[in-house]
Amino acid sequence: MLDFDFYSPTQFVFGRGRENECGECVRRHGGSKVLLHFGSSSARKSGLLDRVEASLAKAGISFVELGGVQPNPHDTLVYQGIELCRKEKVDFILAVGGGSVIDSAKAIAIGVPYDGDFWDFYSTDKTIEAAVPIGVILTIAAAGSEGSGDSVITKQEGKLKRATSSDLIRPIFSILNPALTCTLPAWQTACGLTDIMAHTFERYFTNTPEVEVTDRLCEAILLTIRKEGPRVIADPDNYDARANIMWAGMVCHNNIIGVGREQEWNSHNIEHELSALYDCSHGAGLAVVMPAWMEYVMPHNVPRFAQVATRVWGCEMDFAHPEKTAFEGIQCFRRFLAGLGMPLNFEQLGAKEEDIPLLVKTLGLGDGLTGGMVQLNSEDIAAIYRIAAHTPAM
Repeated sequence: MLDFDFYSPTQFVFGRGRENECGECVRRHGGSKVLLHFGSSSARKSGLLDRVEASLAKAGISFVELGGVQPNPHDTLVYQGIELCRKEKVDFILAVGGGSVIDSAKAIAIGVPYDGDFWDFYSTDKTIEAAVPIGVILTIAAAGSEGSGDSVITKQEGKLKRATSSDLIRPIFSILNPALTCTLPAWQTACGLTDIMAHTFERYFTNTPEVEVTDRLCEAILLTIRKEGPRVIADPDNYDARANIMWAGMVCHNNIIGVGREQEWNSHNIEHELSALYDCSHGAGLAVVMPAWMEYVMPHNVPRFAQVATRVWGCEMDFAHPEKTAFEGIQCFRRFLAGLGMPLNFEQLGAKEEDIPLLVKTLGLGDGLTGGMVQLNSEDIAAIYRIAAHTPAM
């Protein structure tokens, strides 16, 4: 196990109706003027925003609103949010929604106190030195942004999707009410389940030895999603299944399962180009990319792929040919994703094989390498895209 620092200061407020406590949470953490940031009109139609506004008013917290966050959130709305916060002297941002809303809120939070362009933090190695405090009311279990210090934004010009990270943008508090996810369409639920598994696999596939504790934590999350995924697709109102999924989504991405080990993240980076170019759901893109990445890099560490095949997917170990067990585990993952209704190849996703050179180019690797369990160059990434393009449907 490697040396590490782990800092996770977020207060989690979990359970039915806890969104009604958001005003008191903001007040307790020093907020007096809030930017209420959200996505589509569904937050208003469902009555959630009315409850949030009532709670803020009861606590004596004034607020301004900025809606309209889209999936794969754009820089254009971030610039609007920064300007609005400065004009209204906002001192706290409350994100009501899923990962896209939270990521947009984080970008606004770092842009408000910064003299330059917030995109500097996403396009260069510039360090975040200040941020407006953020609170969250989560409506989708998926990205894990409610507990992480990460944010991903798409720049409209050039269709560039990039990430930044800092403990300064970890939410001060996150309100998690699983009941708020019961009305999600099956597609969005399945995309969220895929993202949770991807966040877990990105940490599980490592070269670091002697990481049994975090291995087992990763496996527990994967087994939970394997159980609860089909259960919640069949019964969307199952609160207990929703609760297990929502907590798994947070745990898998606040990095408690990733400490002390090298991490992967190539699958996420490769997928970002798909969702930036085609505006597809991030989870759907991951369903196409991650098994293809697994298939391509599996020979590098056959024992680790065989381990997940036996421990998570229940495959029988072929000690004479462990690579067969490893590959069967990848196929089990594909069958699971297909069972959730996820795409497995370019055609099902709406991507085009002829765009592979463009996808590789916009990734921006050039003649360099991208790190992880396996170092990849541009040719490797093109090969992974080709596997994804030609994966048979199940």
